[in-house]
Amino acid sequence: VQLQASGGGLVQAGGSLRLSCAASTDTFKLYGMAWFRRAPGKEREFVSVISVGGGSTFYADSVEGRFIVSRDNAKNTMYLQMNNLKPEDTAVYYCAADREVGRYFSALYYRRQHPDEYDYWGQGTLVTVSS
Repeated sequence: VQLQASGGGLVQAGGSLRLSCAASTDTFKLYGMAWFRRAPGKEREFVSVISVGGGSTFYADSVEGRFIVSRDNAKNTMYLQMNNLKPEDTAVYYCAADREVGRYFSALYYRRQHPDEYDYWGQGTLVTVSS
């Protein structure tokens, strides 16, 4: 599975961006999908995760209420709508996919927030928020 993240850029604080993650597989609908990010000098951190059908989502506290994750299984694509962006959101954003997360989404409540759980990764897209 190849993942291609796009949509990053430079935006002022309070602005919005929408990231996309396109998957190369027609079995996209079987994968739990997630967004992670890595800020300069920091570890990769969890942002959001979405179930196979899109009906269940979960967010890090730092983005809850500002970011919205969604997916379009017909287009093999996941999205991250980022609103009210803050300078601390500046990071490289990565999308990730995993079949086990897709199959056992609810049971993997903690593991689905950890990057080690995911088998496939996109290359990352840079988001820079200026103050």
